[in-house]
This record gives sequence, C-alpha cells and structure tokens, in this order.
Amino acid sequence: MRSSQEIVQAGRQVFPSPDFSSNGSMAAAVAEDSCAFGSTKYFLLCGLGGFLSCGITHAMVTPLDLVKCRLQVDQAKYKNVVHGFKVTLKEDGFKGLAKGWAPTFLGYAAQGMCKFGLYEVFKVHYSEMIGEENAYVYRTALYLAASASAEFFADIALSPMESAKVRIQTQPGFANTLREALPKIHQSEGMNGFYKSLVPLWMRQIPYTMMKFACFEKTIELLYKYVVPKPRAECSKGEQLIVTFGAGYIAGVFCAIVSHPADTLVSKLNQAKGASAGDIVKKIGFMGLWQGLGPRIVMVGTLTAAQWFIYDAVKVFFRLPRPPPPEMPESLKKKLAL
Repeated sequence: MRSSQEIVQAGRQVFPSPDFSSNGSMAAAVAEDSCAFGSTKYFLLCGLGGFLSCGITHAMVTPLDLVKCRLQVDQAKYKNVVHGFKVTLKEDGFKGLAKGWAPTFLGYAAQGMCKFGLYEVFKVHYSEMIGEENAYVYRTALYLAASASAEFFADIALSPMESAKVRIQTQPGFANTLREALPKIHQSEGMNGFYKSLVPLWMRQIPYTMMKFACFEKTIELLYKYVVPKPRAECSKGEQLIVTFGAGYIAGVFCAIVSHPADTLVSKLNQAKGASAGDIVKKIGFMGLWQGLGPRIVMVGTLTAAQWFIYDAVKVFFRLPRPPPPEMPESLKKKLAL
C-alpha cells in the first residue's frame, strides 16, 4: 500500500499546483502555498471553504427558496413566483420571507463542509487507487465518483435541518424558529422525522452534486482551452475567480434541471405526514414534479456560481494549492509517442 506522501505526489502529477508568481517560477509558487496539496490541513481548509460557501449562499436566497417550496406544495394558493411573493408579503410581511433561514444556513453549511472537503479527499484517494494515467484518461468518471461519495455523507448532515426548514416554510402554525421546530419534530415522529426524506434527498443531491462538480471541472478545462486568451498560470487571481464564477453558473443550470423532480418530492414528503414517494408521484403526476423549475434554475445557477466563487476565494485567502486543469502524465505522453 502506498504511503500518504506517494498519494499526494500522484495527485500532484495529475492535478499539479498552479504557478501564481510574477516571474513564472514554480519554486515561488510552491513557497506561496500555505500547505501541501492533499495534506490534512489542505482537506480541513477545503471543508471550511465549503462550510462558508454553501451556508452563506443558501441563507442569502432563503426568500426565493421559501416561495419555491410553497409553490411546490400548494400551487392553488401560490400560482407562480411573483404571486407567491405577493401572498407571502401580504400574510407575513417582509419578516416572513426570512422564515427558515437558521436551518437553511446550518444545514447547508454542514453539507457544504462535507461536500467540498470530502470531494477533495475522495478525488485524491481515488486517483491513487486507479493510478495517475487512468486518473487523467478517466478524469470525468473520477469527478463523478468522488462527488457522489462526498454527497452521500453530506446529505446525512443536511437532512435534519432540511426537514425543519421545509416544515417551517410550508406548514403554517407549525413553528416560526428552529428552536421550536426541532423538539416538535422529535416529539411527533422521533428520529425518523429528521431522516424520512433522506432517500429523496440523496436522489436530489447526489445527481445534483455529480453534475455540479463534473460539469464545473470540465467547463473550467474548456474555458481555459478555448475561451480565455492566455494560460491559467498567466491569469491574475481575480481573473481566475471570474472564470470560476462563469463555470459555476453553467454547471448550476444543469444541476437544477437534473435534480428538480427529487427536490419537489423532498418538499412534498416533508409537508405530507406519512406519505411515501410513490404516493406523492401518483397524486401530482409527472408534470407536477417539475413545478417551480424556473425559479430553481435562477436560484441554483446563482447559488452554484457563488459557491464556487467563495470556495475558490477561500483557497486564495488561505494560500491553498489550486491545481490548474489536469495535465497528461509524462508516462502517458511517452506511450502515445510510441
């Protein structure tokens, strides 16, 4: 079995550290890094980046998320996004638009920490398992496997807060705060109340995250290859963050479409006590699963772009190694030359 140093070295060969120095010196770039790629400190700070990026962005779009959830569970009352905002403002005032912000922030911060941190862990270790040449050739499959593995654990962290959030936002009179919601859920349904929508959550979030990471990684690669007029190593940190935001938004649009039916199921399951996923599908039909897609595309596209921007900015702030698009290993170049 290979040592941790060998694992890190294999990761560096496929995902090499970038050169941000003004004179192009790799030695200067390495000296600028605050830790080694693939080290424990690197993974922990990546987790912190995910905590901040997901917690902050989801909390910021709480009003849109609230209207989206209400549109999914009661279309007769909330006919469309604009009407949903009008009804909410009329009944609850501006304060009502912030309902559920606490479980939203805490839940998605915990999810983001696991999602981004574990993604980096799995990406390095899966690369080591299949070897550097296969890690390059099958890099999209590598991104998909690493992101799916990370999201599996991230959703376990998210599920209790997601259950509380949806109840606060969609069940009038249930609770107004997280402190009220948590004991009520536990008293009425026990621990199952916090995890009964975990499987639909996996159905929503795992495809979403697979698309989010694989599409982002591939889009970054294509943007630097065909759109950005100079190599990434010659771009300033600000320019790189702009590219990151653009790639994140593109990935977010695809994420919203792929994961939306399961998102509707999560909202419906947390609204209807005792109902199963099959019951919900029979009741609302196939087209009902797509209610609220428009606002979710806007919300998720903006969210995803902002998350990648904040995550990358955290890496810049803490001077973490930020690998450029993958490079073909020298051994594979030699084989292809032969």
